[in-house]
Amino acid sequence: MAMFGLFGNKKKTSSSVAKDRLKLVLIHDRAGTSSNNEMIEMMKRDILKVISEYIEIDESEFELDIKTAKGGKDRVFSEIVANIPIKRVRKMGKNKY
Repeated sequence: MAMFGLFGNKKKTSSSVAKDRLKLVLIHDRAGTSSNNEMIEMMKRDILKVISEYIEIDESEFELDIKTAKGGKDRVFSEIVANIPIKRVRKMGKNKY
């Protein structure tokens, strides 16, 4: 599925859409606002879609969370923590990229 970018007519793949959403979540988090559950759910769907091309996973057990911790000099760090239960690795044909 092709999508138009925010700042141009560049077609985007599902992985680039997932990266863009991740950037938005991190910006949102660093701004000091509470996490957006809807955005996290959209990221989960995108990540599942991309990962499912390569491995079979148990989607019912897939978890994604954004954790925030304070570091030295009043710095705030964010990290994405994912629990991805792998059922099996898919056989890959010739690399399509």
